[in-house]
Amino acid sequence: MSSLEIRVDPSAMGLDVQRLERIKPHFDAYVDDRRLPGWLATVSRGGELVWTGKGGHRDREQGLDVTDDTIWRIYSMTKPITSIVAMILYEEGRFDLNDDAGQWIEELAEPRVWAGGTAIKPVTVPAVEPVRVHHLLSHTSGLTYNFQNRHPVDEIYRAKGYGFHAFPSDDLARAVHDYCSTPLLFQPGSRWNYSESTAVLGRLIEIWTGQALDVVFRERVFEPLGMHDTDWWCPPEKQDRLAMLYVPLHGESFPFVDLAKQVLEPHLMHDGGGGLLSTAHDYHQFMTMLLRGGELNGTRLVSSRTLELMTENHLPNDVDLQGFATGLFADVEDAGLGFGLGFSVVVDRRKNKSLVSEGTFGWGGAASTVFWVDPTEDLTVSFYTQLLPSSTYPIRRELQQLVYQSLVD
Repeated sequence: MSSLEIRVDPSAMGLDVQRLERIKPHFDAYVDDRRLPGWLATVSRGGELVWTGKGGHRDREQGLDVTDDTIWRIYSMTKPITSIVAMILYEEGRFDLNDDAGQWIEELAEPRVWAGGTAIKPVTVPAVEPVRVHHLLSHTSGLTYNFQNRHPVDEIYRAKGYGFHAFPSDDLARAVHDYCSTPLLFQPGSRWNYSESTAVLGRLIEIWTGQALDVVFRERVFEPLGMHDTDWWCPPEKQDRLAMLYVPLHGESFPFVDLAKQVLEPHLMHDGGGGLLSTAHDYHQFMTMLLRGGELNGTRLVSSRTLELMTENHLPNDVDLQGFATGLFADVEDAGLGFGLGFSVVVDRRKNKSLVSEGTFGWGGAASTVFWVDPTEDLTVSFYTQLLPSSTYPIRRELQQLVYQSLVD
């Protein structure tokens, strides 16, 4: 069983235990009025768990409670893992961050950029800048997502068979071909747009290593960090621990059974941008590695300097997402928030109107999961539930308030 045992005195780690206990009734109220089926949260300092809480059900209709070893769909919390794997290969000299991704992805060799028209008859112009590897890591490539429903380019993705509720039967190579043969939303590097960039990065990882993405992840991250419950599908012997997936309707949450079943069988599509299943224990291992500068229990994945580079703001002229993003599909407050190489980064907490330290980095998932790492406070926090979409409730900001008000040292 994945243990979430508390082995330290939270007060000795600079947290007020009574104030920490404000977290549980706050999120239990979400369960009581059926906005959420269930939840689990962790708070760690110095890499040591200082508080965990949970409530409600992993499957409400079956009467199954949330447990420490519940398996959750973490969706876009896959992206930081993909980014770390890419930077492991960067440290081995496989590529340069300024490299043109078109060296390896034929469809990006001469990219076209949307200039007008319709999804059926788009008007395009040549890209004036290559799609570089750092554009993929920072979501400034010009790629988009099918589910954003804001632009004709999104519609082109859907016309090719890609939708959030449509699970692709093709492998990653085919999907990336389809994404990259579609016009870019904007000139590379000129804007920020949440996108399939990390899926393309995952395909590059396969090309650079000559291995399937699931194999690379297992060898480079999951086995070294002891993440034994993290994968793209849930085998039969673990399915009793898998949480049901829910969607909101009239202020309550209801099961989305068809979509939930899609992870019960192995599939060809290993998406670097999303799709992993994990547990709170496993992701705590990953967060602790990040907090400790790329190392955990004697195993170093990346150097501290590489991680520092990844968690700095890479948006041009240090702008934040409020002024640079084309749109957001999350509960992220974009004011005062920049973006690095795989992570959002708090660059101005006054603009962000939060207690979170500047330099804090993290990300969330479509089913309302979230994590962050605060190097200043030596803190990691994670939250798990299974409600699509993540923009339904301001869970991230509420959790931030409740965690930081408990810090007394």
